[in-house]
Amino acid sequence: MRSVLPALPIFRTETQARLLAALYLRPDHSWTLAALARELGIGASTLHPEVRRLEEAGLLTATTIGRSRVLSIDQSHPVARPLTEILNYLYGPHVIIAEEFTSIPKTELLLIFGSWAARHHGQTGPPPHDIDVLVVGDADRAEVYAAADRAQERVGMPINPVLASTRRWEEASDALIRQIKASPTIDLTPPRADREKHDQ
Repeated sequence: MRSVLPALPIFRTETQARLLAALYLRPDHSWTLAALARELGIGASTLHPEVRRLEEAGLLTATTIGRSRVLSIDQSHPVARPLTEILNYLYGPHVIIAEEFTSIPKTELLLIFGSWAARHHGQTGPPPHDIDVLVVGDADRAEVYAAADRAQERVGMPINPVLASTRRWEEASDALIRQIKASPTIDLTPPRADREKHDQ
């Protein structure tokens, strides 16, 4: 789990921030120390002291199941909600999608749309079970789907890419494009200079 943003100084270490992100942004996932170490690409011996500190602070709880200790967040902790918001800003799905998609050449526009974008903007409704991503331009289809697969693996949620030509986007001749334009979106399009660099 990487981030395009540096960890804020509120976190003791980058490892601690990434550990919290894995736990707080995927609260329904059951984690053991070994599973977290694999997910983060960090040795279990390095991770263990961070887990212990977070347990002592009351941010994590551990339940013994068989011979394993399963870690989970304490959602009743007073800082659980604001901490989740901070971690989502630094490590959330939109950050991961930006990392995986923005280097694809010939991408003119990159948007998250649909229910995930709507919830991100505060619209009420059921929790989204997938994330819709629109790629506008002449991007290679295979590269787009490969990026979606990588993002899906990291986010732990299905990523549904939609490709549209620049002409299709500008003319808005079909219902999907009109719906996207009329609904909340998250614009992840990199600056033009970055796009031109990837297109070379």
